[in-house]
Amino acid sequence: MSARFCGTGSCVPDYVMDNDGVAELVETSDSWIRERTGIARRHIAVKETTVSMANEAAKRALDNAGVLPEELDLILMSTISSDVIIPCGACEVQKAIGADKAVCFDLNGACTGFVLAYNTALAYIESGIYQTVLIVGSESLSRLTNWKDRGTCILFGDGAGAAVIKKVERASYIPVAHSDGTRGEALLCHSKREENGLPLQKNDEIGGKHLNSEDYLMQMDGQGVFRFAIKQVPEVIQEVLEKNEVKPEEIDWYILHQANRRILEAVAKRMGEPVEKFPMNMEEYGNTSSASIPILLDEMNRDGRLKRGQKIVLAGFGAGLTWGATIIEW
Repeated sequence: MSARFCGTGSCVPDYVMDNDGVAELVETSDSWIRERTGIARRHIAVKETTVSMANEAAKRALDNAGVLPEELDLILMSTISSDVIIPCGACEVQKAIGADKAVCFDLNGACTGFVLAYNTALAYIESGIYQTVLIVGSESLSRLTNWKDRGTCILFGDGAGAAVIKKVERASYIPVAHSDGTRGEALLCHSKREENGLPLQKNDEIGGKHLNSEDYLMQMDGQGVFRFAIKQVPEVIQEVLEKNEVKPEEIDWYILHQANRRILEAVAKRMGEPVEKFPMNMEEYGNTSSASIPILLDEMNRDGRLKRGQKIVLAGFGAGLTWGATIIEW
């Protein structure tokens, strides 16, 4: 028993900030950003929210799949930037689309989140607990970005992607995932709810913590993350291929988290695979964390690049540090 993707959807904010717009905020340039990241533009949520984008992506995925909301057994939402804590974002999606029979919960896996959500859905399907699952990755990273930090503000964008998967009677592929919490400070963002809410004087009396405003925004060791990605991503892809006895030449597409063009090109080179098998869209959207893989899947699905029977590797990597890969058959 396995799972098959039967529909995709995506949603990105209307407002687009190009590299010249970023250059108005920090010392940088369009050519500098393009050369180092491959990013030209990013979509920024102004009137949209993490949940509203998730809702729209979910509706489009259901429509594309020809699946009714009441057919959903489970809704998983991957996000690090939800505009709601309780109820969870997945419950908000359930309410918006009318999926009253679905169990809902959120998952925080950062840039590996969509892969981890798929792996979770697959486990539920293989166990026979659920048959039809909606997976959503949605992020408003602009609200966690330090727009004074050139090393990070050039990278991130907002958006949402979703996919409907259903049970099929065929053998499944074994996914692979890893985490290393000892390197977690390479990508860090404190919660604004970290303090206990006591009046300042009382908080001081009991040794409470006070953070600066910039501590509540994303902080990244760019070089450390780059070195991590170009080493671990090829290794985890090779691991998932070997575990499933699949050869690299059998893979039609490697759909990776859209972090940085240089990272994806380095992964392709280390694997000895043509870079053409590594589709990229970060030029238009930047790094949208857990939304990046499903946005790209939706683009490729709708423009006809994805064909039934193709073998695809999905691979994510990011904060945690966490990384993983899985093989799907379209």
